[in-house]
Amino acid sequence: MKCSKLLKVEFSLHQGRSRKMGSHGQGLLLGCCLLLATAWGPVLSHVRRGQQEHLEQEGRRELPSPMDQAQRDEEKHEKYSQGGAPPASRCFRCCDPSTPAYQAIPPPQINITILKGEKGDRGDRGLQGKYGKTGSVGARGHIGPKGQKGSMGAPGDRCKNHYAAFSVGRKKALHSNDYYQPVVFDTQFVNLYKHFNMFTGKFYCYVPGIYFFSLNVHTWNQKETYLHIMKNEEAVVILYAQVSDRSIMQSQSLMLELQEQDEVWVRLFKGDRENAVFSDEFDTYITFSGYLVKPAAEP
Repeated sequence: MKCSKLLKVEFSLHQGRSRKMGSHGQGLLLGCCLLLATAWGPVLSHVRRGQQEHLEQEGRRELPSPMDQAQRDEEKHEKYSQGGAPPASRCFRCCDPSTPAYQAIPPPQINITILKGEKGDRGDRGLQGKYGKTGSVGARGHIGPKGQKGSMGAPGDRCKNHYAAFSVGRKKALHSNDYYQPVVFDTQFVNLYKHFNMFTGKFYCYVPGIYFFSLNVHTWNQKETYLHIMKNEEAVVILYAQVSDRSIMQSQSLMLELQEQDEVWVRLFKGDRENAVFSDEFDTYITFSGYLVKPAAEP
């Protein structure tokens, strides 16, 4: 706008001079106008573009209402009527590089707090922190109830037991029957490591080796005495006494080489031939004994 005012002033001055100079002056005036138009054309176009952008930015803003504009005009009129001077307009050249061609508009600010996105995935687990300090020992709790008795454990390594011995007796007489009867004993003298079973009347070998066994019985008057010392289901030796008018003590002994889990026991012969062994509740007449002579593990 300021540049256009300058052009108008120059044009008016040249027009006044041309009236005085006549036709020759009018030609000179036209040439000056052409030179001015050529020189000031780019400047005016640049100013018009800056003014157009400025007007577009101003148009985006909210235009004041007619009532507000009238009120502002009245306030300015009162201010100037009371002796106040209007603000002096600043004059500057449009070609000055320091002159702003347009007013910079600040970028819009977005309130990020109102924009809430979706919940993200769970991150990886972090490293374990340092261990805390050891706490003080708590008070001792109450004693709990006593538990039930546990079951018997499995037998240990029997190869380490280098001893085996037993000696048992019977205080009751025994008569033959229709079948073979194992002689069961009711008195225990020695039963090392419980290798002799008092309920079955059998010795179980847990330490392989060479054993010595002996059997002693008392015969019955007018009856035959007929027994076997058995190894597993095999009759190894016999103890026999014929029928007699008087009873006597009869014995049998032997040595056997046994393997682990072998069984040694005494059997009374069946009743196709009546036989018996004598004993009473006051004295022990029947005994069966055995012990390990040499373990198989020894050289």
